[in-house]
Amino acid sequence: MYQYTEFDRQFIRLRAEQFRDQLERWQTGKLSEEQFRPLRLQNGWYVQRYAPMLRVAVPYGELSSAQLRVLARVAREYDQPEPALLAEAQTTQEKLGEIPLADGRRIGTKLKYGYGHFTTRTNVQYNWIPLSKAADVMDLLATVQLHGIQTSGNCIRNINSDALAGIAADEIADPRPFCEVLRQWSTLHPEFSFLPRKFKISINGAREDRAALGWYDVGLQLVKNDAGELGFKVRVGGGMGRTPTISPVLREFLPWNQLMNYLEAVIRVYNRYGRRDNSWKARIKILVKAEGQAYIDQVNEEFRQIVEDEGGPHTITQAEYDRVAANFREPDLDLSPADAEAETLELLRTGASEDRDFGRWLTSNVLPHRHPQLRAVMLSFKRLGYAPGDATAEQMEAAAELADRFSGGEARVTHEQNLLLPWVRRDQLPALYQAAKALGLAKPNIGLLTDMIACPGGDFCSLANARSLPIAEAITERYQDLDELWDLGEIDLHISGCINSCGHHHSGHIGILGVDKDGKEWYQITLGGADGSDLSGPATPGKIIGPSFSASEVPGVIEALLATYRAERQPLTGDAEGPRYENFIDTVRRVGLDPFKAAANAARRPVETEAA
Repeated sequence: MYQYTEFDRQFIRLRAEQFRDQLERWQTGKLSEEQFRPLRLQNGWYVQRYAPMLRVAVPYGELSSAQLRVLARVAREYDQPEPALLAEAQTTQEKLGEIPLADGRRIGTKLKYGYGHFTTRTNVQYNWIPLSKAADVMDLLATVQLHGIQTSGNCIRNINSDALAGIAADEIADPRPFCEVLRQWSTLHPEFSFLPRKFKISINGAREDRAALGWYDVGLQLVKNDAGELGFKVRVGGGMGRTPTISPVLREFLPWNQLMNYLEAVIRVYNRYGRRDNSWKARIKILVKAEGQAYIDQVNEEFRQIVEDEGGPHTITQAEYDRVAANFREPDLDLSPADAEAETLELLRTGASEDRDFGRWLTSNVLPHRHPQLRAVMLSFKRLGYAPGDATAEQMEAAAELADRFSGGEARVTHEQNLLLPWVRRDQLPALYQAAKALGLAKPNIGLLTDMIACPGGDFCSLANARSLPIAEAITERYQDLDELWDLGEIDLHISGCINSCGHHHSGHIGILGVDKDGKEWYQITLGGADGSDLSGPATPGKIIGPSFSASEVPGVIEALLATYRAERQPLTGDAEGPRYENFIDTVRRVGLDPFKAAANAARRPVETEAA
């Protein structure tokens, strides 16, 4: 992973000191709330429904075990609400009511604290840290080169990539050095600090798009041209939210060394013409869609001027690339003597035949690696009793121990809100499985229905129209049978508490969106969304299948949709696990939405159908 330089460390320490000064001046009345707000936001501090929320940046998802331990300490020592505040918040949440299940039980909200939340953009969030302790937290984070710089505000946000960056078997080139170059370039850049709206960049270096490029303000795919030269396919203008948009391709091939010059042109034109009078129309996707070719022409002309008239001031030299790339160091792993491949594979086969869950874990949670002796392993943070992506202080510390023992001290936050161990020796998989299982992190459900994406929703977010976490809990509780989960196969289920789409509901095979109707929580259901991966196909937004459903109806609607899939799917070849069927998303595209709409509407409750 990236090894921070002394300059990096000093920069983060000074930023923490600067924030302490800003916080103290606000506390003593020397800064007004209006003056302090942008300073607070660009250091990652929001004010949410009940308490401040801190968003810690994890650039391209990489975390050391030391950083995980500090994140755990923040959860244990600082993510602690005052008892009166927690009691008031819990009372408010209980007024929203409980969600009845088919078996007569009910699920409500029990607010939790003392944990971190892994987000879809590989950040870590906390929901209960008092603002009075914010500077102490930033000082602590800075000791391990963590911060909240530009995790909020109208600026270039945390740079994202594929969780398998640098280790993927299908990789064209490692995207992480380019992520780091852009991070250093964009951090506190004056022209990029006060954009019309937030701006998100994702880079993918593999043949499969595992970085959801089409959904980002800028999506960068590493490619090689016919001459074997490295460059980028550049997409601009994607995004979710109120207007889901898939970005068009502006350049099929951009030489890698021109990356910053071209992005400067993209953002200059956006800065010049982006809407600042209407926050709903201020994202770059609106400008690109409205102007079309005119926007592309202006970017190309701006790029020409930057390169020809200004001399290409941001051209990445080979020396600069080499400097950054050299700081990405692989862990010092003991790979000698090499494990005997035949014996190791036989050991794994024997273990899988004796323990069915271990065999499933090898299939769903263990991923190929560019090094034949290594594997990448997913720790599932989708388990009963916890919201998707939530990790207690104890669980983060335990994950740090697993990283030290099995992965050279490194873990990665994934787009799907799990943790990845990227450097696991193949012969250590049985021992890792047993250790992770003891911690409740070895659920073989990666890619399956309960490996859902969900935002914090109305339990914490002041923007949310409805709760997402009780819905996620109800679905998780219903689908605990691993045989049933494996029979259903790979399904992307995404849940958002509001139209801002932090749960990426637009890209889910099944999407659930919380909406407000006369002060009540209702939920729209979408089908057929895709993130751009090989499983899902080209990025596309799902389609709404009818009027919204009440909270109590949603679990039954999901059950009806899955029953329809079982009835409509076609069989494929069988394997050791039994018969195989076409995936959910393939069935939806083959038969169309009508059978699913009919099943969903049949799951409505008569009284609430009238209310809808």
